[in-house]
Amino acid sequence: MQKVIIIAEAGVNHNGDINQAKKLIDVASEAGADYVKFQTAKLDSIITKSAQKAEYQKEATGSEESQYEMIKKLLLSEEDHYELKRYAEHKNIKFLSTPFDLESVDFLYHLGMDFFKIPSGEITNYPYLVSIAKKRLPVVLSTGMANIEEIDATISILLDNGIQKDQLTVLHANTEYPTPMKDVNLKAMLSIQDTFDVKVGYSDHTLGIEVPIAAVAMGARVIEKHFTLNRNLPGPDHKASLEPSELKAMVNGIRNIELALGTGVKKASESELKNKSIARKSIVAIKNIKKGDALNINNISIKRPGTGLSPMLWNKVIGSTAIKDFNIDDLIEI
Repeated sequence: MQKVIIIAEAGVNHNGDINQAKKLIDVASEAGADYVKFQTAKLDSIITKSAQKAEYQKEATGSEESQYEMIKKLLLSEEDHYELKRYAEHKNIKFLSTPFDLESVDFLYHLGMDFFKIPSGEITNYPYLVSIAKKRLPVVLSTGMANIEEIDATISILLDNGIQKDQLTVLHANTEYPTPMKDVNLKAMLSIQDTFDVKVGYSDHTLGIEVPIAAVAMGARVIEKHFTLNRNLPGPDHKASLEPSELKAMVNGIRNIELALGTGVKKASESELKNKSIARKSIVAIKNIKKGDALNINNISIKRPGTGLSPMLWNKVIGSTAIKDFNIDDLIEI
């Protein structure tokens, strides 16, 4: 089984400060995540100046400023991207960023991404999808707010424009921050897998770490989760993000579940083989038996240890003749 890819989503939790972004990279690396992910956009290409904030953004940052003004404070420059990518490499974690417009798609392609991460909000952005597909890199697609028909249309666009199915991983997601447990609908991840025959994963916005760990147990190949230095920092996404110790606990939990899933072959494990003869039983004498005596339910029974004849041979032993003398608790031989 391939290793589950864990994406630590820094997003905009750097608050526009490259030093804070570097601290986020430190946290993601120390937690053992595979990727640390940011967001890349050209402000005037992604949003009108009159666009409203989401309710969770208003709760976190107030309603006085527009979404345009909020995002303007949170964007990283191209120079920041280069510096953070170098810093991530120094910290032995892979750098990733999500593009939100065509220019950013081109920029990140030339910056050198292992794959493109398509966020839920761009799943209906036809020119954007075509642009990414033509780059021929693997794609991880989030599907928050989407139904099966919309996912089908998006996958078709990607496949028609250069992406191979084995390059595609589709993430179930819910685009509410934080996501109520009743709306997680984790079984939808399996519906996506069954419907489209693709690798699947889960982008989590719940509070806590149990849902992404459960997703891995259900077959997720990619997990994405927001994290922050401190949930009390100002900004739209901090309150629905993990703090450093929680991120580390999530990564450890995923790696444990990953190990526990195993190969699927049912056999005695190496660690339990030593207990086999202790826990199982054998056919033994419960009375002193003389050579030539008939073996029956009155003079033999089944007891530990399991180093003798298996009780599965009971019917063969019953009615046979003792080949030698047996004392009480001796293992029966035939």
